Amino acid sequence: MDAPGPGIPARSGGLEKRKLISQGVTIISANDTWLSEAERERLRKPVNQRAVVFALAFTGLVAAFMMTLLTPLVPELPQILGVSAEDSQWAVTVTLLAAAVATPITGRLGDLYGKRRMVLVVLALVVVGSVVAFFATSLIPLIIGRGLQGAGIGVIPLGISILRDVLHRDKLGGGVALVSATLGVGGAVGLPVAALISQYLDWHFLFVLSGALALIGLVLVWRLIPVSTLRSEGRFDFLGAIGLGIGLTAILLAVSKGNSWGWGSPVTLGSLAAGVVVLVLWGVFELRIPSPLIDLRVAARRTVLLTNLASVTVGFAFFASTVVLPQLLEAPTGTGVGLGQPMLVASLCLVPSGLVMWAMSPVASRLTRARGARTSLLLGIAIIAVGYVLALFLMSEVWHTVVIATAIGFGVGFAYAAMPTLIMAAVPASETAASNGLNSVMRTLGSTVASAVLGVVLSANLVTANGVTTPSASGFQTAFVISAVAAVVGVLCAVFLPKHHTRYDRASIPDADDVVAVPASETVKPAV
Repeated sequence: MDAPGPGIPARSGGLEKRKLISQGVTIISANDTWLSEAERERLRKPVNQRAVVFALAFTGLVAAFMMTLLTPLVPELPQILGVSAEDSQWAVTVTLLAAAVATPITGRLGDLYGKRRMVLVVLALVVVGSVVAFFATSLIPLIIGRGLQGAGIGVIPLGISILRDVLHRDKLGGGVALVSATLGVGGAVGLPVAALISQYLDWHFLFVLSGALALIGLVLVWRLIPVSTLRSEGRFDFLGAIGLGIGLTAILLAVSKGNSWGWGSPVTLGSLAAGVVVLVLWGVFELRIPSPLIDLRVAARRTVLLTNLASVTVGFAFFASTVVLPQLLEAPTGTGVGLGQPMLVASLCLVPSGLVMWAMSPVASRLTRARGARTSLLLGIAIIAVGYVLALFLMSEVWHTVVIATAIGFGVGFAYAAMPTLIMAAVPASETAASNGLNSVMRTLGSTVASAVLGVVLSANLVTANGVTTPSASGFQTAFVISAVAAVVGVLCAVFLPKHHTRYDRASIPDADDVVAVPASETVKPAV
């Protein structure tokens, strides 16, 4: 379906235009003389909304794939790179850190200078990171490459914000649900692909694939996504970006490396304390400047705050399945606990989780449109909790793990579809990318905590048989209980979300009675 213009005119009118301007949003038109002739011509062309959704969904899949790219290779990295097992983990940890730090920053840059432009920049960083990692023969170059790839996760919240600007109101829910689902789909589907390459080819070919996919995504965005036309007013908060980066890095380092450093060690406690102090000072600073990196007053709104807290629990519960289930599948049968499956088979068992997330995105969109995003979030997290309760009793067969992973994917699909909609209904249009970026950071924080907590649980509950040591049955069950509890906390957050959406005059998504037809001469465009 084509929209009458490459921006918001398909879903809004003069009233929405005036509202955006009152929110500090600059609207760029095809008549602006400082644009190139090619840019002005593109702004006059209609937008193929399906092509936009396809391009952004593809880039989301690519970004999510980057997060699990090295997962199948983790046991072999120490031997490949000639380093200790602890040091080799940095090739995975740095991707998580880069994603958490870069996502809110690229989101704010997107609001200020164009979301499409920032998507292109982020995908270019992924291509560069893939090239660096491809030529890496030691740990440091690999860490640099993986750090650049980690920045790629920012394309998902940026893409969701682009959809808000471009899609017709009736199509927005479905597009948001689909792009949100890519965060899980890309990882689940990419895992067996990465395992296949790792098992049968040189591991450097992983980065040939990642670079090629990122390059394809870059071309798709360049060709199919309209030029940015909504820009927030203000300046980029460099000091705030530095403070947020230092604070998040310190906390995530303490959480992700606590197992190896020791939870009571001065390094871990010092890193955690430093991160908290820096973030507190950062928050005070952000409240006092006119153009903050993240508007904490908006972030403190009940809907935004509770949605972000729920995002932490969903990130925890989803990542828990990717940590625990593969270990259960790959553990030797001789211990009486494991299922003795090879790495490739274990990866394939998680694929249905990603596929069901993809399949549920239109269903989640229809439920959100009929019953509201709160209902979708509540249902999704409740299904996750039920999935982990079932896991306590289904641990003895391969198909059991497939059922559990599928149930969790089903719930995550509903939850991921609902969260961006809740966020955008409670934040101004000038902050859609930055707010979605913060929500993505909350998911990442949940995943990091899951990795650390469940790592401690599984390593503290071991069983040895025939010289092989693996997590015990009680260890796996404890991990499932903790994950179920995390999901229940998420359910409580969703329960306390407002049942009836508070009408915000500065909401990013306008109310239905704000939508007015726009003459063809008033073509307004989206922020990219």
